[in-house]
Amino acid sequence: MSKGIVRTSKFRHVFGKALKKENCYDNIRISKNSWDSNFCAVNPKFVAVVIEAAGGGAFLVLPLNKSGRVDVNAPLVTGHKGPVLDIAWCPFNDNVIASSSEDTTVKCWQIPDYGLTRTLTEPVVELHGHQRRVGFLSWHPSANNVLLSVGSDNKVIIWNVGTAEILAMIDSPDLVFHASWSWDGSHLVTTSKDKKIRVYDPRSGELEHEGDGHDGAKTQRAIYLKNNLIFTTGFSKMSERQYSLRSESALSEPIVLDVLDTSNGVLFPFYDPDVNLVYLCAKGDSNIRYFEITDEPPFVHYISTYQSSEPQRGIGFMPKRGCDVLNCEIARLFKLHTKGFCEVISFTVPRKSELFQDDLYPDTISDIPALTAEEWYNGEDREPVLVSLKEGYQSTKKQDLKVAKKKPNLLDKLPAKKQLSSSGGSTPSPPGSPNPSSGGGSGGGGVSSGVSNQRVEELVSELNKLKAIILKHEVRIRDLEKKVDGSAADNQHNSHPSIEITKNNGETHVADEV
Repeated sequence: MSKGIVRTSKFRHVFGKALKKENCYDNIRISKNSWDSNFCAVNPKFVAVVIEAAGGGAFLVLPLNKSGRVDVNAPLVTGHKGPVLDIAWCPFNDNVIASSSEDTTVKCWQIPDYGLTRTLTEPVVELHGHQRRVGFLSWHPSANNVLLSVGSDNKVIIWNVGTAEILAMIDSPDLVFHASWSWDGSHLVTTSKDKKIRVYDPRSGELEHEGDGHDGAKTQRAIYLKNNLIFTTGFSKMSERQYSLRSESALSEPIVLDVLDTSNGVLFPFYDPDVNLVYLCAKGDSNIRYFEITDEPPFVHYISTYQSSEPQRGIGFMPKRGCDVLNCEIARLFKLHTKGFCEVISFTVPRKSELFQDDLYPDTISDIPALTAEEWYNGEDREPVLVSLKEGYQSTKKQDLKVAKKKPNLLDKLPAKKQLSSSGGSTPSPPGSPNPSSGGGSGGGGVSSGVSNQRVEELVSELNKLKAIILKHEVRIRDLEKKVDGSAADNQHNSHPSIEITKNNGETHVADEV
């Protein structure tokens, strides 16, 4: 009888355990902002936490091995003029992190391999396109340098970080709460203040599906699962917290809709596509629930709950390639406490064997992009590149993020001055003259070329004048030196008080000796 009730699953006995205090992070001024954000982002190299900072926005970046008490004067990443609302690590370069802020900008930063040694104030690229605060960021799962940002101006913007340009912009009918890429990045699902769930084509911005979400007015969240089903969290009319499972084609008719509890914290779903586990946690809660998604009814199976005494201020979710496979760790969460403590919680499956557990660790998402931003924008879709963890994860060597802007701007003209002095090539046009590279109409190129040639002639003429002046001074110096030498010889011949003549570094010094 019990066999018919208890469902067989290798994750039935997953349990969470907090690491010792010396393996966690203490003395962090965690942000007190009320925005519905995780405030924490982690990868196999670093942990980043949004902090409370005077005079603008800042966040802290620490190498994973620098656990323990954090120095009060630890270097920060600063540069935003308003509080930082969200941060997200690039999935294909563990040294690149994006941040968004109330100052309407999105910035990408390059973190040194061994962490920060001084405060970082200059981003690699700064993205301007939103008119109001930017509260959510998400990188494309398989295309390199493609970043999504959600603003309070009801816009979802997709950027090519490598060129600092907008690839696509989606205008939502109402404020967007959350957005999520599909497994191969070919679709985008959003939740909005009008309680609607929408599925878009991210390249064209075309609305493909729309349906009613949860009935409550509070924030809803939606994530794509690997099988293209959509998992959502939200509230009922009675302010009960709910989760649901829906299909793209029938968003208003959930496959599963269940009530979780009556708490008021917004539920953040974290998805592990390798084993189809979903972890639910919320600000103000002191527990983390986890579920398994299967093809069998009721499709969403509750597994267990990790409970602690301290409520969480934010949560960071480690990618699978950062987990400890030797100890059967299938997930690692970083929990921010209200008292400035970042607790590391490890979720493991008990196994007696010390061998690699293939069933727990199918091939996972690697740090190698499947396609470029240009290929994706031109219509290609590919699933993420997978890698085995059997031999342990080895990070591939990455180049620093570099931005090659396609659109001409004033900054692009500055390096041309160096080219003139070193190679004698073409010179930049004077301020206000047309840019030859931008076309500028039928006669724009000829006008710019004429102005440039005239400027070269002026510089050459000025250079020749300077050479003539220098030559005159050299002749005069030689004449003076000859006169000094002749006077010295005459004085010595006539037995006058001796005069000592010395030359030091080309200068003539005359000293009388009494």
